[in-house]
Amino acid sequence: MNVLEINVLVLAYLGDAVYELYVRKYLLGQKINHVNDLQRASLAYVSAKSQASFLNKLLEEDFFNVEELEVIHRARNYKSNRHPKNCDILTYKHATSLEAVIGYLTYLGKDDRVREIMEEIVGGNLK
Repeated sequence: MNVLEINVLVLAYLGDAVYELYVRKYLLGQKINHVNDLQRASLAYVSAKSQASFLNKLLEEDFFNVEELEVIHRARNYKSNRHPKNCDILTYKHATSLEAVIGYLTYLGKDDRVREIMEEIVGGNLK
């Protein structure tokens, strides 16, 4: 299947899982040993507001290549009026765009690039 034919929300679905796994592994590396503490700490990374903020920071830094920007724009412009109650539609679309580009890269097997993005987000080297 051509990755450009995959619905961006499906790519975001995949990207969400990969993103969450990276965050969880990062937090475990921070020696957080209680589930409640892990959950609380993860909110700084996995909430729609946080993800939108990370995406905007990376966009300001011209971090993404042209291919990745195309996926981000496709996801951001995808026609959807549904979003979680705890955030506005624009924040949700930006968060979804970050997840979509991670899903896109994962689908293509570009794991090193996913790692680069995640290292920028968590601010350090990942194991």
